[in-house]
Amino acid sequence: MAEWLYEAGIGEARAALIEDGQIVEARIEREGERPRVGAIVAGRLIEPGVVRLDLPGDPVVTVAAKGIALGTRLAVEIIRMALRERGRDKPARGRLSDAAPDDGPDLRARIAASGLPVTDLAPTGPDRLEDAGWSDLIDHVRTGHWPFAGGALWVDATPAMLLIDIDGDGDPLALAQAGAAAAAHVVRCCDVGGSIGIDFPSLPGRAERKAVDGWVDAHFPQPFERTATNGFGFLQIIRRRERPSLIEQVRFDAVATDAALLLRQAERAVGAGPLQLTARPAVAQWIGAHPHWIAMLERRTGRAVAIAADAQVKGTGHAQ
Repeated sequence: MAEWLYEAGIGEARAALIEDGQIVEARIEREGERPRVGAIVAGRLIEPGVVRLDLPGDPVVTVAAKGIALGTRLAVEIIRMALRERGRDKPARGRLSDAAPDDGPDLRARIAASGLPVTDLAPTGPDRLEDAGWSDLIDHVRTGHWPFAGGALWVDATPAMLLIDIDGDGDPLALAQAGAAAAAHVVRCCDVGGSIGIDFPSLPGRAERKAVDGWVDAHFPQPFERTATNGFGFLQIIRRRERPSLIEQVRFDAVATDAALLLRQAERAVGAGPLQLTARPAVAQWIGAHPHWIAMLERRTGRAVAIAADAQVKGTGHAQ
């Protein structure tokens, strides 16, 4: 039976939906990622269609507020979170509301609402997330390389869309069929929304291209809209987009990603005495800028924590 695993990590909450021992959906929610979808937040209209929210950092949200005077106090329901893209950021999107202020459902509440069982994990117990392949999944997201039997996907998040290239040798139609299933897994696993472009192997016949369309319909999580596969093997999908995908969270904020992974590693470090976290300077500085993370790590491990910056360290760093 499918089961959600949930981990309230330091600086980041994580969840994975497990089916047959494998991760089929993965979600993270980082501290400070606000406002959430469903939140009701007060603010002030500062320019046509833009409300500055009463939240730390003074974030803004775009709304339809025709005919409302600048400076008016408003309550806004968040319908899409702020998005980070390569070279630009998009503010949150909202709509006017009369409801009472609300933070909106967090990750734990969202997975519980699925109706599937949720198991809360502790850092002192078996590492069921890792056993299911959490680190390998994050590596696939980082590199954009997702192997499958007979080929591999290359996945890149561009400002226009998420691009998925199906690469491999052998029979093009068989590769397209396997690639469609693999691409659907990435989209579901990483909660990808918005515009998605898939580059299938070129297929000369209309019947073969219609077969690809049918595989996409069979494998991809609904709801979505799509084009037909064209003569060059390209197909475009549009899915609802409410929050950043796992791909955007991991790839567009490498420092936060490495900091969260290092803190996770530190929670599980075996030993006694002082616990030292060694990381590249940007990661060490990011963790050091959040002293409550260090205090939480000390409480959870019962060890004094020190942070060391080392320019020679690559990637996540290490804790010992």
